Amino acid sequence: MSDQDAVGCVPSLVQKKPDWLRVRLPIGEGYRHVRSLVDTHKLHTICESGNCPNMGECWGAGTATFMILGNICTRSCGFCAVATGRPEAVDWDEPQRVAEAIHLMKVKHAVITSVDRDELADGGSIIWSNTIKAVKSLNPETTLETLIPDFRGIDDQIQRIIDAAPEVVSHNIETVEQLTRKVRIQAKYWRSMEVLRKLKTGGMRTKSGIMLGLGEKKEEVIQTLRNLAENGIDVVTIGQYLQPTRKHLPVQRFVHPDEFMEYKEIGYNLGIDYVESGPLVRSSYHSEKHVFPGYGRKLWETERKALSL
Repeated sequence: MSDQDAVGCVPSLVQKKPDWLRVRLPIGEGYRHVRSLVDTHKLHTICESGNCPNMGECWGAGTATFMILGNICTRSCGFCAVATGRPEAVDWDEPQRVAEAIHLMKVKHAVITSVDRDELADGGSIIWSNTIKAVKSLNPETTLETLIPDFRGIDDQIQRIIDAAPEVVSHNIETVEQLTRKVRIQAKYWRSMEVLRKLKTGGMRTKSGIMLGLGEKKEEVIQTLRNLAENGIDVVTIGQYLQPTRKHLPVQRFVHPDEFMEYKEIGYNLGIDYVESGPLVRSSYHSEKHVFPGYGRKLWETERKALSL
């Protein structure tokens, strides 16, 4: 599974959560409307599969992150709440259903992610391409972010995403290099960096995400931000890892909001265009703002001025 945004988001069963990680339960008419559409169209959302803490806020605003290619992943990352196993057959009607659901929701910005489908010769990239094209055809005014797997770094599979031309393409690095083998068992740190570089070279607005609290050192986080900047990343999200179940990696520490703020400043100083950093940040959080070049930096300048008063 490819999403920070998207992953391991229920309370740790080992440590007590600090006050800054408290979230509201999903309620309200907007939430019920999205819930109904998701159920009616038999859609998978990473909001549910990843137990995201922001589901109530996002669904209440009428948005959701759709997960295509089923809800069973071929990889077994140590942080991820999505089920691992043998996926069902590809549903070739899924792209149209996703496009129709986005149309019914009348959203201005949509996010699509997927499980990893390493058993498929094309890695699922054809369904990905078909979904992007279907969404754009039925929803020409809707901007689109795609949170993709690494496709094992295979060029023609990555090129299908570039050719379909979503407004933002995201692939999460998830953690620092030293923890990658432990956290993302079948993934490779530098392969993910290379995927991001290829996307940027192909003209995409690129995005990646990092989880904190897995045992990483501060200098390793900074080095990861530096590596992302060197590969031309436009948007970075940084959030707190939360343990889905006892079978998943435990939380090593809860990172204080002040440290998240520090990483935000470092990211901007490295030249990254938009840095979203905070305990409850996930890849899809505020993603509608990540489309616009320069917008994040303007927000940051305003925030810095407010803090200095």
